[in-house]
Amino acid sequence: MIQQIPDLPFNMVGFRSSGEVTKDDFEIVKTKVSELVEKTGKLNYLLYLDNSPSDFTIGAWLQDALLGISNLTKWNRASIISDSETVDNFTTVFSKIMPGEFRVFPKAEYDLAVDWTSEKIDLE
Repeated sequence: MIQQIPDLPFNMVGFRSSGEVTKDDFEIVKTKVSELVEKTGKLNYLLYLDNSPSDFTIGAWLQDALLGISNLTKWNRASIISDSETVDNFTTVFSKIMPGEFRVFPKAEYDLAVDWTSEKIDLE
């Protein structure tokens, strides 16, 4: 399941995933991402993983990939909140082929991730 995270800065969108995630879960993501890009002209995106990558069905992974492709030129900052080394490694590789900046933050650094994703702060 994917749920939107409330009360984030106006220039970003964030979601929390838990349990099994299917392609249908990405409908809210696509809608909110489109609204943000229309409003700001760029995409600052946060995903908090309360589950394992294995909880995403194949359809969900394809929807996530299509989300990236459809907004390819709009990616600005994206943060993944996870304590998984697998997620960290995947994000590092993925960030080399995508425009924008991508970072993984441990769950304990959620506030830092929000500040960075919303462009409140820069990190070296």
